[in-house]
Amino acid sequence: MMHTRRMTRHVSKFLAVAGLLVLVLLALAVSPLVANAQRLPDSEAEIDLSFAPLVKQVSPAVVNVYTQKTVKTGVSPMEMFLYGRAMPQSRVQNSLGSGVIVQADGVIVTNNHVIKDADTFRIVLADRREYPAELVLADERTDLAVLKIDTEGDRLPVLPFADTRDSEVGDLVLAIGNPFGVGQTVTSGIVSATARTDVGINDYSFFIQTDAAVNPGNSGGALIDTKGQLLGVNTAIYSRGGGSNGIGFAIPAEMVKRVVDAAMNEGTFVRPWLGLAAQTVSYDMAKAQGLSRPVGVMVTEVYDDGPADRAGLRRGDLITAIDGREVFDEKGLKFLAAVRNPGETAQLNVLRGGRNQAIGVRVAPPPGATEADIVLLDGQSAFSGARVVELSPRLAEENGLDPFQKGSGIYVYSVARRSIARNYFRPGDIIRSVNGIPMKSMKDLETVLQASGSAWDIEIDRNGRTVRGTIRL
Repeated sequence: MMHTRRMTRHVSKFLAVAGLLVLVLLALAVSPLVANAQRLPDSEAEIDLSFAPLVKQVSPAVVNVYTQKTVKTGVSPMEMFLYGRAMPQSRVQNSLGSGVIVQADGVIVTNNHVIKDADTFRIVLADRREYPAELVLADERTDLAVLKIDTEGDRLPVLPFADTRDSEVGDLVLAIGNPFGVGQTVTSGIVSATARTDVGINDYSFFIQTDAAVNPGNSGGALIDTKGQLLGVNTAIYSRGGGSNGIGFAIPAEMVKRVVDAAMNEGTFVRPWLGLAAQTVSYDMAKAQGLSRPVGVMVTEVYDDGPADRAGLRRGDLITAIDGREVFDEKGLKFLAAVRNPGETAQLNVLRGGRNQAIGVRVAPPPGATEADIVLLDGQSAFSGARVVELSPRLAEENGLDPFQKGSGIYVYSVARRSIARNYFRPGDIIRSVNGIPMKSMKDLETVLQASGSAWDIEIDRNGRTVRGTIRL
C-alpha cells in the first residue's frame, strides 16, 4: 500500500511539471503574435504611413457640381395691397453636390438628384478651374446623371472603374466629395456590405455600403479603393437627423460605367430585360430543393417569346447566380442583368430537377410602347383629357408596373384636371374593353371612339379589381 501511494505522488508531480512545461511553451509561441498585434511602430517609415499619396493621385478627378433653378414664388395678399404686385415672383435656388471625372475630355458622372430640375450647371475642379456644363443624360431610376464640359482640348485627370467583384467586406475605402459645401473632403472607412438590395432608394438597388463618413453634399462623389479606382458613386446615407451615422451607400462602378457608356454612345439608357419574374427563396423552399441554405431566386413567370423564354428557362427554375455572382432576390437579378448591354449574353446558373446547369440568356430591351407613345385623347367623349398608351413590358419596366399583367389593355398614364375623363378614370387604370371590344392596341380604341355615339360600356382594371359600367354624356 505504501509503495502504491509513493508511486501516485511521483505520477502527480510528473503531470504537474508536464502541464507547467506545456503552458510555458504556449506562452512562448503566442507572445510574438501578441507583440506583433499590439507593438509600437519601430521605424520612421511605419510612423509616416498615410493615405496622402493616394489622395493626391485621385482627388483632382473629383469635382464640385453647382446647379441653379428658377423657382416661382407666390404673392401674399399684403404684398399685392402694399406694392401692387399681381404677378408671381421668381427667385434663383442654388444647390451643391459632387461629381467624378470619368473621361479625360470632360465627361462627369453625378447623382440624378443632384441636378434634378436644374436650369444651369457649373463644374468646379479641384484646382478651382470652372466650366459651364451640359446635361447629357439623367436617369432617375438609377439615380445617375452624366454631364459634359468643354475643356478646350485640355486633358483632365480621371478615375478608372474598379471591378466590384474583387471587393470584399472589410476592404479599406475612401469617400471624396464636398459635404455641406465646406470644400473637398476625404473620409476613410471600410466596405461594410456588398449587394445591398433592401435600401429602397431606386428600383435598381444593389449598393455598396460603407462606414466612411458621407454627408449632404457628398452625393455624386467618389468611393475609391486603395488602388485609386472608382468603386462606386456615393448616393445616400441612412440617417434620422441628416448627418452621417456611419451607414452610407454607393452605386457600384459597373452600373456607373454602363450609364456613362449609354450616355456617350446611344444618348439614352436602355435597360436590358430578362423577360421573367422571380421571388426570393425561403428556407423551406431551399430545403425542398436540397440546398443547405437559402440562395437564389425562383422563376415564377416567363414572358412569352422574351429572352428567358427563348433561352429555355421555365417556371420553377431556381437561378442561383448570374455571371458568377450569387443572387438572393429579384432586385439583385435585375441589377446584374442591367449592367449588360442589350444583345449581350448573361450566364445564369440554374438548378432544375436537382441538377445544376448553365443557361445563356441574350438580354434585350423590353418590347412594346414607351412613354414616348403616350396619346392625349380629346373631343367629346368620356375619354377626353386622358393620356393613354398601350400596355407593354417596356412601359411596365419604365413605370415600375407588373410586366406580367394578365391580358392586354390601354394604360391610363395621367388625367388632366377639369376634363371629362377626370370624372371616370384615374391614373393607373387599365382599360380592358370598350363596348365589348377588347382593347389590344391604340388603334382599337381609336376605332371605337370614332364609331361610338354618346354611350360607352367600359371594363377597366383598377388596382387589381375589375370595374364595369356604362358612361353616358
